[in-house]
Amino acid sequence: MLEVGLAGLGWWGSVMLQALAGSAHVRIVAAADPDPAKAAVAARHSVRFVPNVEALLADPELQGIILCTPQDGHAGQIVAAAMAGKHVFCEKPLCLTRADAERAVAACAAHGRVLGVGHERRFEPPMVDLMARIAGGDLGTILQLEANFSQDKFLALPPGGWRTSRSNPVGPATATGVHLIDLATAILGPADHVLANLATLATDFENGDTLAMSIRFASGANALLSAILATPFDGRVAVYGSAGWAEVRDKAHPEHSEGWIATYVRRGQPREQIEYPAAGAVRANVEAFAIAAGGGPPYPIATGQMIDTVAALEAVFASAATGQPARVPG
Repeated sequence: MLEVGLAGLGWWGSVMLQALAGSAHVRIVAAADPDPAKAAVAARHSVRFVPNVEALLADPELQGIILCTPQDGHAGQIVAAAMAGKHVFCEKPLCLTRADAERAVAACAAHGRVLGVGHERRFEPPMVDLMARIAGGDLGTILQLEANFSQDKFLALPPGGWRTSRSNPVGPATATGVHLIDLATAILGPADHVLANLATLATDFENGDTLAMSIRFASGANALLSAILATPFDGRVAVYGSAGWAEVRDKAHPEHSEGWIATYVRRGQPREQIEYPAAGAVRANVEAFAIAAGGGPPYPIATGQMIDTVAALEAVFASAATGQPARVPG
């Protein structure tokens, strides 16, 4: 059992408290937030409340920390946590620049700490199966990935929050698009160029509500990704290969999963459709981190892939700002 502190008791911090309740592998015993009113959230889950991240890092009883904090502080918080001897699970995006991601990864490695990241979509059962089939050659050479992850949850947020402000660059990318970038990186490898088109069409969000991304990978494959923050939920990942294609569709937002439908079409074989029941991918991700921190199997997301995802995200920021293609920093 890994005992951890939770930094940040906003929307996603509250989701974490609920998702990890009763886990056999990780227990949140303390939580921090700069808003004293959030103490009530911690109390509802029988979690000790402290005023800041520093108090969590100074607690010798905590073996790790979960960061559900604004992303511009992630790099410094990860480094500080590693130096304090804590394993670190950080919500996405891990960092906002490749340089910061490399610094965070290096700090955890130097101090022998496990680093996890909130890319729970990799832990959804249909995605686990899809990536296993790709690795086994079922779809042949992968040529292109197309995906969409859109939602309208931010319409209910009070105005002026960090998620929809200019301080959070390219809001659809950091909110949902980065999950798709991570999946594309896991399947296609490192990216080398990005063309991103960002617009604000239906809201007053300062950092955009509609994003389209075309990403070219070093392998020559492409990803066409869409992230929208002003439409009801839709989630889809499709992969096209030389021997067949596959599509995974969500039935509901991952926060309250209702399951998935996967379709496989392979040359010369009958069309295959698989129904997957609801599953807690958020919990599965954090538990995989906790098991690795306890000396079990390595955490499934390699740190090199974490860096590659952040590097592609950094190029999305650059391209969205200019409307021109941007090279992925390497």
